[in-house]
Amino acid sequence: MFLKSIELQRDRIPSFDRYPFTIPSIQQLDRLELRSSVTFFVGENGSGKSTLLEGIADKCEFPAAGGGRNNTYDVHASESALGDYLRLSWMPKVTNGFFLRAESFYHFASHLDQIADDDCMPDIYEAYGGRSLHEQSHGESFLSLFANRFGQKGLYLLDEPEAALSPQRQLAFLRIMHDLVKKKEAQFIIATHSPILMGFPDASIVSFDDESLKEVDYDETDHVQITRYFMQHREDFLRRILEE
Repeated sequence: MFLKSIELQRDRIPSFDRYPFTIPSIQQLDRLELRSSVTFFVGENGSGKSTLLEGIADKCEFPAAGGGRNNTYDVHASESALGDYLRLSWMPKVTNGFFLRAESFYHFASHLDQIADDDCMPDIYEAYGGRSLHEQSHGESFLSLFANRFGQKGLYLLDEPEAALSPQRQLAFLRIMHDLVKKKEAQFIIATHSPILMGFPDASIVSFDDESLKEVDYDETDHVQITRYFMQHREDFLRRILEE
């Protein structure tokens, strides 16, 4: 692990009546201790998990639209209003890493193509599977990024990576994570809805529901409970929600 804790500098916030401090989980945030090399942020849409992840990325100087510190490009993306009020505690501090925003990954892939064309640097693709990410399927491009770009003692912030991954490819990603964590070369913080990803061994799961942050067990998450119930009682479940 490299990043040890995330602290909200509450005394510097001018007003808790402005976004993003109106989000209950952010409003209640004091200090979040990270105790695992893999931490999952889980909760309903709008619960604040992506907002906090974006704030961490901003504090790490990763581009708002996604990428590493050496990726500079202009594209419309929500700038974090939270990063200026966060304090990150490191041991040791690392500057390498990557911020993945599934919704703006297309723009990152285009950024790489522009570097390859304008700066005559076709070898830039070597860190992404050897060819343009646009020449790969969405799922293939994500796995190429994970398998080739991640490593070198870095912090990897991923916002809903399962958006482009089939269940089988989610399992492949778990193996990539396992290999990197085992070599002590990576720390992951992942905002997700995927019960498959959340199942990573010894990961910490932080719930953003119930208006505060708290660590929960895998089987306590709504994502796991609802998915399990649906799989075990599919016909009854569908009958009740579709006929009422």
